[in-house]
This record gives sequence, structure tokens and C-alpha cells, in this order.
Amino acid sequence: MDDTDPHPVVVAVSSDVGEAALAFAADEAARAGCGVHLVHVAPAFVHGPDSILVTSPEVQERGRRALNQSLDHARAVLRPGTTLTSEMAVGSVVESLRDATQDARMVVVQHRDLSRVRRVVSRSVTNGLGAQSRVPVVSVPSTWSPQRPPGHEPRVTVGVDVPVRSEGVLRWAVAAARSRGATLHALHAWKLAGIYEDVVVARAQAEEWADRAAADVRAAMTQMGEEAAGVPLSIETCHGSPADALVEASGGSDLLVIGRHDPLVPLGSHLGPVARGVLHDARCPVLLVDPQGPGVPGRGWWIPGGT
Repeated sequence: MDDTDPHPVVVAVSSDVGEAALAFAADEAARAGCGVHLVHVAPAFVHGPDSILVTSPEVQERGRRALNQSLDHARAVLRPGTTLTSEMAVGSVVESLRDATQDARMVVVQHRDLSRVRRVVSRSVTNGLGAQSRVPVVSVPSTWSPQRPPGHEPRVTVGVDVPVRSEGVLRWAVAAARSRGATLHALHAWKLAGIYEDVVVARAQAEEWADRAAADVRAAMTQMGEEAAGVPLSIETCHGSPADALVEASGGSDLLVIGRHDPLVPLGSHLGPVARGVLHDARCPVLLVDPQGPGVPGRGWWIPGGT
């Protein structure tokens, strides 16, 4: 691999050794030929009129121990020759991770199955990073394993909302499917708001909607040209909750690719209700990307297959 690659896979390290997140990062780094960078954030509090961030020596020492444990585990699972680096930041977890991962290929966070109270805190980090990060974020369930069940064919599922505005999501999904030798499963689910749901009452209307959505997905893939050539494609359209459909599809997928909310205004949450619902219920890793697409001028994102 190229040790000078400036775009590593970054793993957000918590107080526990995130074995699932490190396993995902190791596989991704091996496929991409890049390094792995571990980041642990020690919490701090604001002190004094100058709003100085302060953390105790005990907190920093505990953070260093957590980071060292993760480093030991990473060395055991990374392919020989993979560059491994680390750092410990002090401050707000979400803001510190966002600042530390601006040049990352992606940032990987492990989702833990916690008690209700602790889950709220954990979700706030994953959701906050997903909404604020300029680079793709991967949420890996703590129960996930890179080993496929017997008879399981490699599959990458991509959630397609509006095909003509899903270029970035599709590009990442195509790149992920190609690197895994997997079938790309494009899933479009639709459901009208409650007061309008009874408008679609005829089976013929539902079938027409599904056929049009499938045609739009095929057209979007065709526009990608050689970039998507040779990647096996299956398209599924269904009437129902998009979040529920994506979570169900995650059970037979190696990776689930979805987009952040495509906001009409630059303020407010950029995560979206579907992404929030999927991130913590999916049974496979979830890759969250910008629907406007990596490589858009001025975004400064790494482009799949580029440098």
C-alpha cells in the first residue's frame, strides 16, 4: 500500500474496544490500499470566563488506555503492511471527531446495543457526526461480523430516494459493490403521508409508480457509463416505509448505502428521518453519504477510485 495516502479510514474509538468497527475498517483499508487512523476523544468541560476546555489527568489517562487497547486489537486484525496511526483529542466528541476527520476516506463508528439511557447518548454521537461530517460515515453494529453465512452471496444495498438527485449515493454504492465483487441491490420504497395514502388505492396505480421508479433508477445507472459497467444490478421497488424496507434488506446485505437528507434550506438537520431510523436498526454496516455526491466542486471530498 501507499504509506503517503492522505485519506485513511478513521475509526472513532470509545471506552470499549470496537471489534466490529475495527474489523470493518481493516477490510475497507485492505480493499482501498490505505491506512487506518484511530481517534479517541477525551471529554472536557468549559471553565472560567475565557471558556477554556479543561479535562482531568485521570480522564486523559483513561482515554490513553482505551486508545492503546484499540491499537493492540487493530494491529492483530490489520493486514500486514497497513499503516496504523492514532491520536487523542480533548473536547466535545462530535465536534472533535468532525475536525479530526476532514481528510478521511470515511469515519467508522461502532453502534452498541446499550440500555435506553446510554443508547440516547450513543445515538447522539452517531447522528451528530452523520449530520455534520463532510466525509462519509459508517455505523457498524456491535454484533456484525465480516464473515458471511453459508450460501450468502455478496450484496450491497443502496437506498434510492429520488434517482436524479442520488448521484453521490449511487457512486459510492457502485464503488462498494465493485470492490466486494457484489451485486448492487437498488431499493426504492415509497409511502405517501397519512392523509394522502388512500389516494393510491388501485393496484394498477401502485404498479405504475413502481415501474416508473425502476426506470428512473436504470436511467441514473446508465448515465454513470463505464463507472457502473460490469456491476451486477438488481432493482426492487415497494410500497411501504423506506426505513422499514431498508432495515429488512440489511439482513441479507454486506453494506447498506444511504444518503443524508437533501435539505431545501442550509439550516436544520441534514440527517433526515429515514437515515435516523436506519442507522441504529440496520443489521449490517451503514454507509451514510451526501446525496449531492463526492467530488462536487468545492466539497473537498475523496472520490471513489480517485486520490
